[in-house]
Amino acid sequence: MKKLVIAEKPSVARDIAKILGAKTKGEGCLEGNGYIVTWAIGHLVALCDPEEYDIKYKRWDMRTLPLLPEEMKLKPIKKTYQQYRIIKNLLADPSVTSVICATDAGREGELIFRYIYNLARCNKPIQRLWISSLTDEAIREGFENLKDGQAFYPLYLSAKCRSESDWLVGINGTRAYTVKYKSLLTIGRVQTPTLAILVKREAEIEAFVPQNYWELSGDFGSYKGIWIDRETKESRIDSREKAESLEKKVLKQEGFVRDIESKKMVKKPPLLYDLTELQRDANKRYGYTAERTLSIAQGLYEKRKAITYPRTDSKYLSKDLVKGLGKKIENLREGQYKEFCEYLLKLEKLPISKRIVDDSKVSDHHAIIPTDKKGDISKFSQEEKNIFHLIAQRFLAVFFPDYIYNSTTVITEVMEEWFKTTGQQVLQIGWQGLYRDEEENKDNIPKVKKGQKVFVEETNIEDKQTQPPKRYTEAALLSAMEHAGKLVEDEELREQLKESGIGTPATRASIIERLIEVGYVVREGKNLIPTEKGKNLIAIVPEELSSPEMTGKWERALNRIAKGKMDEKKFMEGIERFTAFLVKDAYERNPKVIFEREKKGTAKKGSKGASTAATQEKLGNCPACKAGEILEGSKNYYCSNYKQGCKFGLFKQDKLMARYKKKMSKTIAKQLIQKGEALLKGVVSPKGGKFDAKIKLKQLETGYWGWTFDFEKKEKAD
Repeated sequence: MKKLVIAEKPSVARDIAKILGAKTKGEGCLEGNGYIVTWAIGHLVALCDPEEYDIKYKRWDMRTLPLLPEEMKLKPIKKTYQQYRIIKNLLADPSVTSVICATDAGREGELIFRYIYNLARCNKPIQRLWISSLTDEAIREGFENLKDGQAFYPLYLSAKCRSESDWLVGINGTRAYTVKYKSLLTIGRVQTPTLAILVKREAEIEAFVPQNYWELSGDFGSYKGIWIDRETKESRIDSREKAESLEKKVLKQEGFVRDIESKKMVKKPPLLYDLTELQRDANKRYGYTAERTLSIAQGLYEKRKAITYPRTDSKYLSKDLVKGLGKKIENLREGQYKEFCEYLLKLEKLPISKRIVDDSKVSDHHAIIPTDKKGDISKFSQEEKNIFHLIAQRFLAVFFPDYIYNSTTVITEVMEEWFKTTGQQVLQIGWQGLYRDEEENKDNIPKVKKGQKVFVEETNIEDKQTQPPKRYTEAALLSAMEHAGKLVEDEELREQLKESGIGTPATRASIIERLIEVGYVVREGKNLIPTEKGKNLIAIVPEELSSPEMTGKWERALNRIAKGKMDEKKFMEGIERFTAFLVKDAYERNPKVIFEREKKGTAKKGSKGASTAATQEKLGNCPACKAGEILEGSKNYYCSNYKQGCKFGLFKQDKLMARYKKKMSKTIAKQLIQKGEALLKGVVSPKGGKFDAKIKLKQLETGYWGWTFDFEKKEKAD
């Protein structure tokens, strides 16, 4: 009798097989010592496509919506069918008496396994391997303490509801809005409210009207201060004339230190990392996208065995981990962490608090920390070193004392005008010692006494302007997604709100990438900016779909299903009602929004033509109407004022260009638009000769635009 172990990936299966002694290679598996170890390749099974329920659904037609199957059907994924067939046969093998689910220990891992198990119509007993790291010790201990698979059935129901609700909202919404607006408009239960967060911020930026103001600073020799209003305590001066009047009043005058106020400030160590916080810090410090950070962390978990399971939403450890913390610190002792590790190892006892260990705040997995394995960090790639450094640094920091400093405010009075100076004096560096260099630790409090006389040696007026809200970086958007659109600075309050976030730590990166892929968002440096298409989409969908709060409520419900506290049927009934409402709203709503027509099939997953970031690049001012900007479409270069009747357009597949074996590239189009002319090199004539030719922008008799040769063509011999 044998036990069948199903892992999520081949690499993990090999690690497990090594521990179990399954050394004999079979087709798509490893066998030995009473075990057969096989693997999925991510998802092997998916929900059926609409036309697989009925051929009539192959055509996108509003009359066939809403599509609400009585029972959602599964199918093997064609690309990986061979591996599915292998697992199906192993599940049916009479010698296999039980199955061990060893996919990733989380919601998606549970879904991957259960979909395979259900489609194969298996009913053999299930045990669950539930581990947080892939070290040999963790795998061995996990198999010694296998859990009853039935205990994870609610987690599967939560994953199933997530999968089916995404299908219902996505399929019906995408078809309804695409048919209505004759442009491929992908809709997502999580994707659309995430886009709405970006669109709302962009609207705030566009509506922002900057205001000029001035600030006056005074130099008192050993320190400087900023003028403040005695009543409002504001430093803004609303006119330059007033600033100059104040400057004239105080320059070269004597004053005195009116007041010194010091407050003792205490900053506790940060909490340990969950995935979202790690992605946020990696974006801030190294500019990594959320998707890149997840990929690096997954490699550190699976291949290097250096960190624990990264797809976690917890920032706490469970009590059973306390006994092994000393070994983890010892493993980090060499290199850049030596000083900090030695401090902790000399302590009689590690300072464990509820901010570090709290079983009530650990659900599927604990926080991301280094494993017990002592790895050779010198062999890591630079990206791996960077992410591991963040995790190791944070892991050590939580055990250090508070950072304590005096925050001091000095008020200097000159000719009855007040100047404010602020500074800090570090009393206890604590955990900040891991993050600060010596220069940052220097005190900057003015060495003055109350009543001390001073002299205004110099003054300076600075012209300033109010700034619009900042665009979202990935770090900021991840925060907003985690808290259903709310930007929350306080770390402990963030923890209370995260259960109602948009998506999960494991999915947020892919949601951001999907928004970029379908042309709703562009990435400019670290900023994420919605395109015209993205803004238009949010203008036409109902608030119930674009509301981060609504999606947050759904996510909270999915969490309750996973804990066995909510009936999954009730959740899906609500999703079906919402889907029907979405289709009805798309059919009845008539906002005056026009989407650019796209070439059929351009916005399929992975396509570069899907009304992409290129639609937002401005190629120059419109030569026709003089008011619009020229943008790139899927077929042409067109004026942003086309809705107002501007007929400017240059076709990419220009027939005359094609005749001479050239294309209307973006570079040529830019030159024509900005300079009125462009140089075509290596033009091939119908006779076979080659020549260079200058071309000029030209308005055609039809009112549209094109080009013409600027001079007589001179052919060259090949």
